[in-house]
Amino acid sequence: MKIPFLDLARMHQSIRPALDAAYSSVVESSWYITGSELSAFEAEFASYSQVEHCIGVGNGLDALELILRAYGIGVGDEVIVPSNTFIATWLAVSHCGATPVAVEPDMNHNIDPTKIKAAITSRTKAIMPVHLYGQPADMDPINALAVEHGLVVVEDAAQAQGARYKGRRVGSLGHAAGTSFYPGKNLGALGDGGAVLTNDDVLASKVRELRNYGSTLKYKHDIVGYNSRLDEMQAAFLRAKLKMLDTWNEERRQIAALYSGLLSDSGLTLPNVPDDMEPVWHLYVVGCDRRDALQDYLAKSGISTVIHYPIPPHRQHCYAEYATQPLPLADQLSAQVLSLPMYPGLNPSEIEYVAETVLNFRSASAT
Repeated sequence: MKIPFLDLARMHQSIRPALDAAYSSVVESSWYITGSELSAFEAEFASYSQVEHCIGVGNGLDALELILRAYGIGVGDEVIVPSNTFIATWLAVSHCGATPVAVEPDMNHNIDPTKIKAAITSRTKAIMPVHLYGQPADMDPINALAVEHGLVVVEDAAQAQGARYKGRRVGSLGHAAGTSFYPGKNLGALGDGGAVLTNDDVLASKVRELRNYGSTLKYKHDIVGYNSRLDEMQAAFLRAKLKMLDTWNEERRQIAALYSGLLSDSGLTLPNVPDDMEPVWHLYVVGCDRRDALQDYLAKSGISTVIHYPIPPHRQHCYAEYATQPLPLADQLSAQVLSLPMYPGLNPSEIEYVAETVLNFRSASAT
C-alpha cells in the first residue's frame, strides 16, 4: 500500500465541478485583481471566522507582517513568538525591523502562557501565539497578560482555519490574526494566498491600504505600501472550498480519533487535546525517541511522513545570533516529532495500515 502524506487530488476530486465553475466564472469576467470574487470571499470568511473584517493578501507571511506594520511595530520593538513554529512567524517580525523574542512551548507544542511574562520588557509591543498543527493556543491567559502590559495580540492562525477555543473561532481571539491559504492548509488555495482577520476597523483600513501600494484611491499613494493582494482566481477557488471546510475538518477529527485509538499502546507521544479546545487537525503529530528510524521504516512500507519542523528557527542560519540561546524544548521537539498522513479522503483501511506499521516498528525495535 502506498499512502502519501497529503493527497490534494483526492480532496479536490469531490468538488471538481465547483472548482471548474469558479475558474470559468473568473475567466469569463476578465477581472483578475480586487474584484467581486475577492469581496465576496472576504465577507464570507469574515462571517465564518466570527470577525468584522477579512482582508485578502498575497500569502500568510504578508498577512502577519502587514498587521505588525499597521500597528506601527518596527525597529527597536520586540514581539514575543513561540520557539517551536514555522519560521514565517519569526520572519514577519524581522521584516518589520522588530526583534523576535522566543518563548518555549507547553505540552501541546504551543507557546506556554506561563513563560510569557518573564519575556516581557519595556520594548515588548506584541505577543504572537501560533495555533500550531491546528490546535488553538491557550488564549485567555495570553490576552490577560496583553491587557496587563498594554500589548497587541496577533494570532498566527495559518494552520487552524475553523478551530475553536472555548466556543470561539480561531482568528477572533486577539486584536488581529493572519492566516495562510497555502495549498496544503485546511482551507487551501490552488496557489498562494493569505488573509488578515480583525474586529479593529482602523487596522482593517490600514491593512487594505498597505496591501495595495499604500493607496485607497487609484494613483494616489498616501503611505509606502506593498503589492500583496489575494487574486480573483484564488478567491473564487477558496469560496468553493470554504463550503466544504467544516465537513473536511470533521473528517480530520475522525481520522485523528482513529489514529489515537489505534496508537494508544504504540509507545509514541500522542497529541493532547484540552477539553475546552476543538482542533482541526491540520497535522497529526506524534513524538518518538527514534523518530528518524521510524520515518525510514514507514517510508520502506510505502507511508510518506513529514517532520514539522526539523530545524527550529533559532537553529537556522538566518537567525544565527539566537544559536546560543537556551531553547531546549524546541530542540527536543525538532528531534522527535513526526507528522503522519492526514487529509480528508484518507480511509480507515489506510489509517489502520499506518498504525499497524508503527506497531510493527515498535515490535521490531524491541527484539
